[in-house]
Amino acid sequence: MKPIATLLLAAACAIALPAAAQEISYTNSQPLTLPADTFFGMAAGVATDSKGHVFVYTRNGNPTMTLGGSRAFAHGGSNLYEFGPDGKFIRQIGKQVYGFLAAQQVRVDKSDNIWVVDRYSNMVIKLDPQGRVAMLLGRKPESVDVPSKPDEGRGNPPGSGAQSDLFQSPTDVAWDAQGNIFVADGIGNARIAKFTHDGVFVKSWGSRGTGESQFKTAHGVAVDANGNVYVADRGNSRIQVFDNNGTYKTSITTGGDPEAICISPGAHQYLFSSNSNPQDDLDHGGEIYKLELNGTVVGKFGQAGKGPRDFGSVNAIDCRNPNALYVAEAGNWRVTKVALH
Repeated sequence: MKPIATLLLAAACAIALPAAAQEISYTNSQPLTLPADTFFGMAAGVATDSKGHVFVYTRNGNPTMTLGGSRAFAHGGSNLYEFGPDGKFIRQIGKQVYGFLAAQQVRVDKSDNIWVVDRYSNMVIKLDPQGRVAMLLGRKPESVDVPSKPDEGRGNPPGSGAQSDLFQSPTDVAWDAQGNIFVADGIGNARIAKFTHDGVFVKSWGSRGTGESQFKTAHGVAVDANGNVYVADRGNSRIQVFDNNGTYKTSITTGGDPEAICISPGAHQYLFSSNSNPQDDLDHGGEIYKLELNGTVVGKFGQAGKGPRDFGSVNAIDCRNPNALYVAEAGNWRVTKVALH
């Protein structure tokens, strides 16, 4: 007869392992059709609006270099495209926008405004549904110095940035129900910056590190229906959760090392987390986790690779429909639609 301890351990494993390792059945497709002789480059961001239209922000432009004093400046390195629900190309938005340089993310808010996050211009750009520039957060460096670099002086921890509305390589943007804006200023700085709905800077929190309220890289941000802020702490293999004012609440460590996160709308919200493969290893990791908001694993799907059912360096997930995701793959230069079964 087996010892009681052994039987109890086996029973516990039988309960715990299926939930953590459950594979979600899924099918992939590439439904978006670009004009002839136009191709996605690094597909950095994907988002949908209330009508089912799809927006992709991608690094496939033709950068133009100009000189200002002793410094060189570039623009035109990325493009924003809109597609219909059927995947057919509709238009290019914001052609030659001054801040479109290196695509990082695109999001669509509840009013169908389109928000572009650009890594190299250090800007978050709001466009109205017609594609007109409606608000600018941050500032692109020009021929005069703009203090948007990590600020380690004046008592600020390394990588925290100054308490200001200037960014250094931002990564994502999200909103709460009141319209407050949360920007992941995550690569040059390691912080979250909060703004009012009309773009007035409120505060920021975070610095470089491994402790609570510290980030290796604040690579993604999402807000749930209660106003809690979720931050993809890429490099520390966790999602940190804060209240609306930036007070630390908990860490979720069941979603891999997240590069992209998304919270679905509706009465029952789900958290999606991409355990994207490392930049120097294209064959490991890559799965996407579906989680409850408390971090309980519902299931996972996919793996790193180059095939039609694989994922290559996922940088963005759109989960407006939690059973029909759009995934932007920076490594495989494509946007895939993923149907979960």
